[in-house]
Amino acid sequence: MKKKHHVCPVIMAGTLDNRVRRWLQDPRQILGPYIKEGMTVLDIGCGPGFFSIYIAQMVGKSGRVIASDLQEGMLQKLRKKIRGTELEERITLHKCEENKIGVLDHVDFVVAFYMAHEVPDQEKFFQEIKSILKPDGRVLIVEPSFHVSKRAFEETVGKAREIGFTPVKGPEVLLSRTVILELDTAA
Repeated sequence: MKKKHHVCPVIMAGTLDNRVRRWLQDPRQILGPYIKEGMTVLDIGCGPGFFSIYIAQMVGKSGRVIASDLQEGMLQKLRKKIRGTELEERITLHKCEENKIGVLDHVDFVVAFYMAHEVPDQEKFFQEIKSILKPDGRVLIVEPSFHVSKRAFEETVGKAREIGFTPVKGPEVLLSRTVILELDTAA
């Protein structure tokens, strides 16, 4: 049986970026241990920029965020938020394709929050991430536990492992399953 891959529609953007979510899933608390000033970070499936804006503050003036999303409407929402601010220079908006991220820059860190289950070909997804991740780079995968079963999450992690990633304990995120992926140095 073929899995359906449903992408969160632009009309739901408000549920992805609001005060309650900031309180329940504080971006600084979740990402603080991983993101440092000067890094290049890919926020894949950035939606309306809930994490992108905080990441841009964390990487500072010498860092960069590539905010990537499949839907132009989500990128437009983020563009409106950062227009005329100093963050506009730090955040590069990138429209990806359904089966290709399409980012060529090498990155230090990848955030894939609540989106890996939407990817039709996860093997290809992890291969592409591996090709742009710096040797000491890491990937944060966070999936909603109310939508992605433990088994499905373990399958996703298994696919990443097959591509050459080593899973390590991820941060605690309310109502979520998490993992940090590092490049397997033995591979």
